[in-house]
Amino acid sequence: MRSLIRVVIFIVVIWSAYWFVAGFGLRNAITAWFDAQQDRGWQAEFSDAETAGYPFHHVTRLNSPALADPVNGTAWSADWIEFQSPAIWPGRQVLRFADTPQRLSYYDQTATIEANDLQAELQLQPGVALVLEKMALTSGAWSIADETEALAAGDTLALVMEQTATPEAYVISARVDGFTPGDELRDLMRSATTLPQAFDTLELDMTATFDKVWDRSALEQSRPQLVEIDLRLAEIKWGSLRLFAAGELDIDAQGIPTGEIAIRAENWRDMIAMANAAGALPDQAVDTVTRALNFMAGLGGNPNALDLQLNFRDGFVALGPLPLGPAPRLILR
Repeated sequence: MRSLIRVVIFIVVIWSAYWFVAGFGLRNAITAWFDAQQDRGWQAEFSDAETAGYPFHHVTRLNSPALADPVNGTAWSADWIEFQSPAIWPGRQVLRFADTPQRLSYYDQTATIEANDLQAELQLQPGVALVLEKMALTSGAWSIADETEALAAGDTLALVMEQTATPEAYVISARVDGFTPGDELRDLMRSATTLPQAFDTLELDMTATFDKVWDRSALEQSRPQLVEIDLRLAEIKWGSLRLFAAGELDIDAQGIPTGEIAIRAENWRDMIAMANAAGALPDQAVDTVTRALNFMAGLGGNPNALDLQLNFRDGFVALGPLPLGPAPRLILR
């Protein structure tokens, strides 16, 4: 019995020593990152750091963190942020954000973000390369507002990027329940006043393949670049307005996509009116576009549903037979 007690005490002492040493190392790594940003000319500060979570987790809380990059004019601040990981492997990090307001600024424009249970999850493979296995951002009820009005809100938020059996390919999904556009967006689309306050569906499901895996070199050297996109579903439902998209694109070394994206739009005439009200479609083009799309909708048998295809060829993009101009370059910087 005494031998067993000695073994248990020895294990507890060794584990406690490991926990405190590893916790000290993690805390130093986090604070050293802030110091490194200051050396780059950033504002990077916090009031104090706390460590907790013994015996099975490491939890490091930074109080009053603030980051600001004077080069691109962005800044962020919050009451606190927590870094939590299993004591046995720090490569599975969970970042928890304060439920109190956070502030995100771009030069003289500042947005206030409030979110319940907002957290980011980061899972890395053991090893020096730190290959990304999963990255996720989830939240309960959230809202974004500027100094005068609400910009957007939602009941939930889920953004996930997860590695597949092919190391360079990642499943990317996004879903927002109860997405509510702010008054500015509704005013911009004046014809949207009869639509519900919240979207019925806002969802994305796709697989993105890159030219290399996401690992520590993505930060230290260069970003992985897209080589293929398999869009299984992009879906928006807002009252009577419904938009679906699916298709595949190949992307070359210059970021130019080639392929097709199939689109189905229901109650598309309202979408034209909204695009016109928002200034995206000039008044002089409304009749021409409406006649062309009305003809194509008639070919499908349902005048209220429009089935089209975005065609990406030779650096240009067309909506069915209608040329739209140069295709966007899909380059991650």
